[in-house]
Amino acid sequence: MLKQTLITIIFVITPSYLIYSQDRVTGKEFATRSEVITQNGMAATSHPLATQAALDILKKGGNAVDAAIAADAVLGVVEPTGSGVGGDLFAIIWSSEKGKLYGLNASGRSPRSLKLDYFKKNGYDFIPSYGPLPVSVPGCVDGWFEMHDMFGRLPVRDILQPAINYARYGFPVSEVIAYYLDNNTQLLKDYPNIKETYMPGGRSPSKGEIFKNPALANTLDKIARGGKNEFYRGSIAKTIDAFMRSQGGFLTFDDLARHHSEWVELVSTSYRGYDVWEFPPNGQGIAVLQMLNILEAYDLASMGFGSAEYMHLFTEAKKLAYEDRARFYADPRFSEVPVSQLISKRYAAERRKLINPSKAASVYEAGRPEAGNTIYLTVADKSGNMVSLIQSNYRGMGSGMCPPGLGFVLQDRGEMFSLEEGHANVYAPGKRPFHTIIPGFITRDGKPWISFGVMGGDMQPQGHVQIIVNLIDFKMNLQEAGDAPRMHHIGSSEPTGQQMTDGGVLLLEDGFSWEAIRSLLEKGHKIQWDLGGYGGYQAIMRNEKNKVWYGASESRKDGQAAGY
Repeated sequence: MLKQTLITIIFVITPSYLIYSQDRVTGKEFATRSEVITQNGMAATSHPLATQAALDILKKGGNAVDAAIAADAVLGVVEPTGSGVGGDLFAIIWSSEKGKLYGLNASGRSPRSLKLDYFKKNGYDFIPSYGPLPVSVPGCVDGWFEMHDMFGRLPVRDILQPAINYARYGFPVSEVIAYYLDNNTQLLKDYPNIKETYMPGGRSPSKGEIFKNPALANTLDKIARGGKNEFYRGSIAKTIDAFMRSQGGFLTFDDLARHHSEWVELVSTSYRGYDVWEFPPNGQGIAVLQMLNILEAYDLASMGFGSAEYMHLFTEAKKLAYEDRARFYADPRFSEVPVSQLISKRYAAERRKLINPSKAASVYEAGRPEAGNTIYLTVADKSGNMVSLIQSNYRGMGSGMCPPGLGFVLQDRGEMFSLEEGHANVYAPGKRPFHTIIPGFITRDGKPWISFGVMGGDMQPQGHVQIIVNLIDFKMNLQEAGDAPRMHHIGSSEPTGQQMTDGGVLLLEDGFSWEAIRSLLEKGHKIQWDLGGYGGYQAIMRNEKNKVWYGASESRKDGQAAGY
C-alpha cells in the first residue's frame, strides 16, 4: 500500500515533460517518431489510405497536383468528419517549372436570394450553426478542376478512382475518425438523410468496421465522367437545389452555376530570413504574418520552448492580431482590407508597444492601420512540385444538410458572417464569408522549403506560428515541431461580432511545466486544459543539399507521412 501511494505521489509531482511517450535514442523527448525521408515523392495526410492513394498516383506518372486531388477525394470518403465535396478548398502550389507559388481560393459564396433583412426580421443575432441558413456554395469540386486544368497530368477519372473504390467497396474506419463520426452523427442524426448515409444499422461505424457510402461513390463517378459542370450545372446541382427548397433554404441552382474559384496573389512576411506565405482575406492567413512580425523583435530562442516568457508573448501577440482579424478580415470584393498595412513591420512595431511583459491584457482594441473542423494534406513529386492543400466542411460534418442520394453534407461556412450592419464581414448576397482554413508555405532565398498546415478553426494561425517558431527559433526537426505540446488561446473578438472583454482563456496540452504554468497564472492568464482542440499537422520539407524530401505527420490524428 505504501509503495502504491509513493508511486502515485511521484506521478503527480513529476513534471509532465518527463512523462511523454517511449524513450528514444535521438530527438526531443516529445517526438513520436523520426521524420520520413525519401528521394522521389512524398505525401502527408490525416489518413494512411489517402497518403497511399497520393503515392499510387505519383507512381503512375501523376504529379503533385494530381496526387493532392486524389488524396483529398479519398479523405472526403474516409474522413467525412472534416472534409468532402460539400465544403471549400484553398491550395498553395509550388511549380518547379515556373519557379513560383500559385494560390487558389476555392471558397464559395452566400446565396443570392438570401438578404440581410431576412435575419433581422426573424430575430437572429448570429447565423445559426446548422440547418439551411448557414449553407454557402461548396467550392471544393471547382477547386479540383481549376488545379487540374492549370497543372494536372493524369485524367481526372484515374485521379478520382481510388476515392470511388473506397466509397463503393468500403474501408475500415480508423480510431480518431470513428470517435468524431460518433460525435457528429449524434449531433446531426435528426437532420435529413444523415442516418441513411452515415449510420447504417442505426449507429455510426466503430473502429475497424467496414463502412461503405455507395451514394458518394455514384456522385464521385458522375464528377469523374461529367466534370465540374455535372456538380454545378448538372444532375447534382439540380438535386441540391430541390433539396434546399424543400428544407426552406436559399442555395439555388443559379448560385451553383455562377460559382468560380479564383487564382490570387499570396502575401508574405520575412521571419528571421525565411519568407512565410499565406492567403489574403477572405481567409485568416495574414494573422500568422501579423503574429510573426510582432514576435520577431524578441529573442525567443534564448527564452526556450515552453518558457512562460515565450508563452506569454505568443498569447499577447495572438490577442493583438485577432482584434484586427475580427475587425478587418472579410471578402475584399465587398470591403477594403488594408492587407499591406496590417502585415507591415512598421505596424507590428506599433502594436508590439501594447504588450506588457509582466501582465496579460484583458482587452485590446483593433489597430488603426494607415490607408494604403478540416483536413490538411501536402504532396511533393520528383520534379520538385509541391502542394499545400486544406479543405473543410466547417464544424466537422457541416450543416447537417445532406441532399438525398448524394452521400455528402453541405458546409455551414455562412455561419461565419456577422449580422452587424457596417461590419466588414457583414452578411451580403453573393459574398464569401470570413474563412478559417489556411494552407501554409515557407521559402528561403526564393526556393521552396516547407509546405505545411495545422487544421482546426481559430487554432490554425496559432498552430502555424507555433510550428514556424519551433522550426526556426527552437531548432526542432519537422516531426518534433508538430509533436511538441501546443497552446490554444480562445475568447478573442470574432469576425462574427463577439468581443473579448476578459482576456480569454489559454488552453494547454500536457507537456508544459508547472513552473511555467504558475508564472503564467501570476501574469494574469486564465489557464485551462483541453482535449483534442489543438489541430492536426502535416508537413513536407525540401532538403536541397541532399535532394531529398522530409515528411511529418503528427500523432494527434490518424495520419501518415510516406514516400518512395
